[in-house]
Amino acid sequence: MTEHTMADFDNTLDTDEGKLQEKCGIMGVFLTGENPDPKITASKMVYYGLYALQHRGQESAGIAVSDGQKIETHKAMGLVSDVFTAEKLEKLQGNIAIGHVLYSTSGAAQIENAQPFVTTFKLGGIAVAHNGALVNYEQLKEFLEETGSTFTSTSDTEVISKLIAKSYKKGLDRALTDTIQMIKGSFALTVMTENSLIGARDPNGIRPLCLGKLDNGWILASESCAIDSVGGTFVRDIQPGEIVIINNDGVLSFEFGERTAKRTCIFEYIYFARPDSVMDGIAVQEARLRMGAVLAQESPVPADVVIGVPDSGLGAAMGYAKASNIPYAMGIVKNKYIGRTFIAPTQAERERLVFVKLNALKNDVNGKRVVIIDDSIVRGTTCRRLIQILRRAGAKEVHFRVSSPPVKFPCYFGIDTPCRADLISSSCSTEEICKKIGADSLAFISPEGMLKALRDINEKTYGYCTGCFSGEYPVPVPGEINGLRN
Repeated sequence: MTEHTMADFDNTLDTDEGKLQEKCGIMGVFLTGENPDPKITASKMVYYGLYALQHRGQESAGIAVSDGQKIETHKAMGLVSDVFTAEKLEKLQGNIAIGHVLYSTSGAAQIENAQPFVTTFKLGGIAVAHNGALVNYEQLKEFLEETGSTFTSTSDTEVISKLIAKSYKKGLDRALTDTIQMIKGSFALTVMTENSLIGARDPNGIRPLCLGKLDNGWILASESCAIDSVGGTFVRDIQPGEIVIINNDGVLSFEFGERTAKRTCIFEYIYFARPDSVMDGIAVQEARLRMGAVLAQESPVPADVVIGVPDSGLGAAMGYAKASNIPYAMGIVKNKYIGRTFIAPTQAERERLVFVKLNALKNDVNGKRVVIIDDSIVRGTTCRRLIQILRRAGAKEVHFRVSSPPVKFPCYFGIDTPCRADLISSSCSTEEICKKIGADSLAFISPEGMLKALRDINEKTYGYCTGCFSGEYPVPVPGEINGLRN
């Protein structure tokens, strides 16, 4: 889900300023028959699932629920634990629920963009939660406005809701198919009516979505870790270009268009997904271990210790350490209690606050040659501060290794990427970046090595979106030529 704004960076500290940011996590639950525990409602299950998906978005959270007659919703700014109390969940009664957590750019963090979006019309109502981004948002919004629709947000999810509502008189199946064939870009959707739960994944499968089973129902979720969190059993991934409709008759599946090549976002494995998730047949932690091992083979260096940047650099660091026979150590401690609302009045202070979030374990690095592994370099700010932290703790040498290739191009499919001018790898060579961040050496995994790591785990799973490295996108982006807008 994308918010379409041109807001400037404000004075809040983004504690992952050096990272790419995923924008959303979605969850849906359909309970059938008698509930063995009336206290565990559909809304509470979604609540637990959103907790498991909190890493995918920390700006807002929301749940919509249907009791078979009407749809109720509650959403607000903040973490899942901030938005929902026991009393609020108690009011969300029904056997179907969908939920959403949002990451947005700082200027677009506003309640109008919080999800799910609920639309009520003559034939009933629908609720929609969306992970991804539409590249034809502006054209679709203009079309809807010309035919009488009004908008309360800058979210492309509202466009999806309006399109479904516009065709709903044709029947749910037709409305969904018509809508999904109109929208272009990346999307994983959960849609709820008064008596159905629907999931859909874009034809390229850029954003993830999976199906789980409960003793008395079904689950849709961005990641399998959310299914685990409510005691469900992972069934399978929703296939690219597939719609599933879940109701009291079971699960109906159909394709809404011609099958295209799968292009799952590669950063799900590098950074976004939780390490305990399994996505499109590949265990995320195993992917990170393999990428670290390949990185060690491609870019070895004499060293005394290998450490990882918490949290997503840890798997690759373990893989690098094992493949290189260099001892692995914790090395860096992360303060988990700093949020995006931590205020800093100037850019210089925001950069220095990396020292507040991360600190070195002196016993692990003092007097040693250190290899530090991170998942990516975006602007270069965070890794420069990390190297300063390690040198201040007595590291004799600091060799920076990255488990993704250089990020040179922006993403248009649901990741909060800086513009190309702010991506350090788009204008600097590896040697220049090494000098800017103050490392003794710097190396990235090769694109071929990254893909080999995934093939080594499951050769039957193939096809990834690597546009942020190559500038070649699975879906044409209007006005886009080699990562630059006309």
